[in-house]
Amino acid sequence: MAFSERKMPGICSVFLLVVLFAHSCHGFYLPGSYMHTYSTSDTIVAKVNSLTSIETELPFSYYSLPYCKPLGGIKKSAENLGELLMGDQIDNSPYRFKMNVNESLYVCTTSPLNEHEVKLLKQRTRDLYQVNMILDNLPVMRIAKQNGVSIQWTGFPVGFTPPNSNDDYIINHLKFKVLVHEYEGSGVQIIGTGEEGMGVISEADKKKASGYEIVGFEVTPCSVKYDPEVMTKLHMYDSISPVNCPLELDKSQIIREQERISFTYEVEFVKSDIRWPSRWDAYLKMEGARVHWFSILNSLMVITFLAGIVFVIFLRTVRRDLTRYEELDKEAQAQMNEELSGWKLVVGDVFREPDCAKLLCVMIGDGVQITGMAAVTIVFAAFGFMSPASRGMLLTGMIILYLFLGIGAGYAAVRLWRTLKGTSEGWRSISWSVACFFPGIVFVILTVLNFILWGSKSTGAIPISLYFVLLSLWFCISVPLTLVGGFLGTRAEAIQYPVRTNQIPREIPARKYPSWLLVLGAGTLPFGTLFIELFFILSSIWLGRFYYVFGFLLIVLLLLIIVCAEVSVVLTYMHLCVEDWRWWWKAFFASGSVALYVFLYSINYLVFDLQSLSGPVSAILYLGYSMIMAIAIMLSTGTIGFITSFYFVHYLFSSVKID
Repeated sequence: MAFSERKMPGICSVFLLVVLFAHSCHGFYLPGSYMHTYSTSDTIVAKVNSLTSIETELPFSYYSLPYCKPLGGIKKSAENLGELLMGDQIDNSPYRFKMNVNESLYVCTTSPLNEHEVKLLKQRTRDLYQVNMILDNLPVMRIAKQNGVSIQWTGFPVGFTPPNSNDDYIINHLKFKVLVHEYEGSGVQIIGTGEEGMGVISEADKKKASGYEIVGFEVTPCSVKYDPEVMTKLHMYDSISPVNCPLELDKSQIIREQERISFTYEVEFVKSDIRWPSRWDAYLKMEGARVHWFSILNSLMVITFLAGIVFVIFLRTVRRDLTRYEELDKEAQAQMNEELSGWKLVVGDVFREPDCAKLLCVMIGDGVQITGMAAVTIVFAAFGFMSPASRGMLLTGMIILYLFLGIGAGYAAVRLWRTLKGTSEGWRSISWSVACFFPGIVFVILTVLNFILWGSKSTGAIPISLYFVLLSLWFCISVPLTLVGGFLGTRAEAIQYPVRTNQIPREIPARKYPSWLLVLGAGTLPFGTLFIELFFILSSIWLGRFYYVFGFLLIVLLLLIIVCAEVSVVLTYMHLCVEDWRWWWKAFFASGSVALYVFLYSINYLVFDLQSLSGPVSAILYLGYSMIMAIAIMLSTGTIGFITSFYFVHYLFSSVKID
């Protein structure tokens, strides 16, 4: 009670500070990039990201094609760790606008195309590569109409190939529409972590903040054939007459050798009622949103109902067994032990050390690390801290969390090792193995994929410098923290078994069917909670869509944890009931086997949903990344199931009277 009284003043002080701070704020917007307001005629420069395609999944630099370069040369934008790993390469571009000034401008005319440039342009056109532009941190959007329905795309194609034709045409004229909203400083405070850095706009900055904010960036791409003799007399940013996009192919710019391509653009500024905090809403509209909502809700209800039934039946069974066992006197217990079979008979073997105990400890440690990383990341994303406006922030946050959660991994692995062995001897080896096991698997797979990307000259390849950065982060942060966690594990109180282990192992009765068959089948129930959300996640990764329903993902994660725990406990109980005391690995793989179904589903998605994916290189990349995802899911779900089963078995046998 005295402890509570000492704590109360501190808690009250913190609460008072929070209330005072909340009272002083006019409003709060989080996350996104820092809001930038522009005055009329202010210069705004568009940026270009890597060229991407859902056909190949190999990103390439924008300037790998013969496009116009900026007057001051190409300058790369500062990129975070996540952007570099995702293959983003953001550069400046020659496309510059003046706020609220509608104009049509000439950019440049290329030298005559050589054979290599023609081959490259044709290949990128036929592989459906998209040009990705960014203005004020907003990706350019193209709106196309098919059968009277408007379809939104981010980016615009490099070129197009008419049906039943061998000719390819390049997009060389862009009609931009920039949506702007007049901002007069409403006293709303805006905090963000975008590429412009952190910043706050408050009442004090009202005059300074007044102006126009960009809330939309759209493009209509055209192919226009110009007379190179006329165009070469112009200079960059000279005015030209507005262009109507031609429908006739003879007026479009064909891609062939010795052609000189002129690039032009026009920009129109349109006032909009869209406010700056809502400007990403247009990008986050997913196709089939209604199906997405109802499918997930249906899945959650069915799985919750099914898992609830299994758990209730299971509790009633165990309670009945325990009640009957506890009500008997000692002589009756001895007689019952001779006559009955079941989990009571493996009391002297249930805590016998499993095979490959070191590997089990290492996998549990890595599973704790991955589960913690996933849970914290999804919670932060669900509360809006990881906006799509902050490119690469999600991946960067995951890596940082994984590095610092090494302390939890080392602690869990070494404490389990102490429990199994009864001694702390060898804890350094366990800690080092935990620090190297999963990162080592990822490193090997990424290195193989990286050699493939290097061979393709893709921007998706991880630079050598970034390899050294990642290795430095791993060696300087993750490894020491894992060793610290292992040391703390040696100092933690050891988990004491409630029963003694016999010296001679009990013989396990023969079974009609392999027990591993039941273990593998158990993974279907956790997979049932996951597969619908998995479809949307795979679509966002491989089809270039934005994934934003992190609230649903958080619910799915919580449900997955519950189902993994239930499935593993039920399977463990079933094995103990048939006198199979080797439950350790089976408890891990009862829930961890969901990874097998995730990988098989990834292959199914590749075959039936990614039919546009072309070439063995793209398929190898897809399968490599899917393998990393499946291994991470196996370690995470297996750890959840194992820890739950361990404490269940510990509780079950500590509830039985043992002489």
